[in-house]
Amino acid sequence: MSGLMILADAQPLRGAFVLQVWRAGALVQQVAEPNMIVNGAKNQLARLVGGAGANRQITQIGFGTGATAASPNDVGLVGAFWKPVTSVSYPATGQVALAWGLSTAEANGLSITEFGLRCADGTLFSRKVRAPIVKADDLSLTGVWTILF
Repeated sequence: MSGLMILADAQPLRGAFVLQVWRAGALVQQVAEPNMIVNGAKNQLARLVGGAGANRQITQIGFGTGATAASPNDVGLVGAFWKPVTSVSYPATGQVALAWGLSTAEANGLSITEFGLRCADGTLFSRKVRAPIVKADDLSLTGVWTILF
């Protein structure tokens, strides 16, 4: 293959997960950590670029109870509570930020150990595993999940 130049991106597709934990309206914890972009995301993006764009967009965030380490082959969350993302913005070139929240009235009693983003067609896009957060009615969660290209 003479004359063929191979180019590589300096950074792979990745995610930045920001979580804020609120107890009785007061911020008690904030974390910013990377997350796993799973293989389902690559299939979604390939089809989107190829023109098969129906239902490829991220529409939901999930809160689950699975504790296995994140893997590129992940396809779902365990015992998940799913809800729509709050808003979508584009903070910089090659970035999409998905804001989300979990109110004091939602998912109470759930020991949240994993978070996930899901596309409109049900495909898992990304997954984050962390130490448990036992959801109670005085606890709310907010955050922004940014996908960086």
